[in-house]
Amino acid sequence: MQKTFSEPLPKAKPLAVNLSASIRIAYFIMVHNEPEQFIRMFKKIYTKDQFYLIHIDRKANDEVTEKIQGFSVQFPNVYILESMNITSGGFNMVQIELNAIEFLLNVSTEWEYFINLSGEDYPLKSQTIIRKFLTIQNGKNYLFYYDQKFYRPDTLKRIQNHFTELAFRISSFIYKRDFMKDVVPYIGGKWMILTRDTCSFLSNSEKVMAFEDYYLHTYLPADSFFQTVLMNTSFHQIIVNDDKRAIINFSALDINIAPFIFENYLKSNNHLFIRKLKYKDHHELLQYIDENFHSFLPDISDIDKELRNRSDQNN
Repeated sequence: MQKTFSEPLPKAKPLAVNLSASIRIAYFIMVHNEPEQFIRMFKKIYTKDQFYLIHIDRKANDEVTEKIQGFSVQFPNVYILESMNITSGGFNMVQIELNAIEFLLNVSTEWEYFINLSGEDYPLKSQTIIRKFLTIQNGKNYLFYYDQKFYRPDTLKRIQNHFTELAFRISSFIYKRDFMKDVVPYIGGKWMILTRDTCSFLSNSEKVMAFEDYYLHTYLPADSFFQTVLMNTSFHQIIVNDDKRAIINFSALDINIAPFIFENYLKSNNHLFIRKLKYKDHHELLQYIDENFHSFLPDISDIDKELRNRSDQNN
């Protein structure tokens, strides 16, 4: 039986919503290269009444940093987060998310949802459509999660051993330890859409600190920290097992048929963003996305999405 901590149960807000007064989003965008790709994406998600926080990896070269900072300074609702060095596989990827959440909570009380993106992401729909979707679904969190022991036992060494993050790498000195008592480990991915209440919990709850202390010394914690925290509290009742990102392995497909296959994939799903889209390589898909940017999302229920994802987990 799953253990949950005893904090007040977050409740999904009622659907009696004025759609003309849609929710506002606080975006957190992580960039390390390709400033032109970032700028193109940013222009697609920008509105004057939302909030945007950008983190430029400390390893980015001066040209990338200067171009992004120079572009961002013209927008009064865009902020630059103090740069951190992101070590592959280390806790800093989690820490930068927590820093961003805290920063955005302090910037304004006038946003309802947090969305994290990378500089390689691209919106599939306009802000009007995305905000309308989240207005109707207000009170739900979106991120992928899997029971790590059941679905990904091959990854348990990441959390059952003690790892130490150095300045630019993970130390080779590793030793085994017991996992957190009465906690079920989960794994998923880095990408999420979270309510403000969830962000406040992550930023302010003492219960989260225990998870931080433990996951500080795990490997690839960004793939499991937020899932494990939220699924072991009463927030698990408002999580939809879907991060609303489309991604496909283009290298596994014939380049001539890949755009056609992916267009059909998009038509049958209600993703809000696409990951790993390369502007220089995927012209046909970009054209399709831009042509359908203002078209309605397919009407797919959260239950249907859960069933699809459970089927994917079992395959």
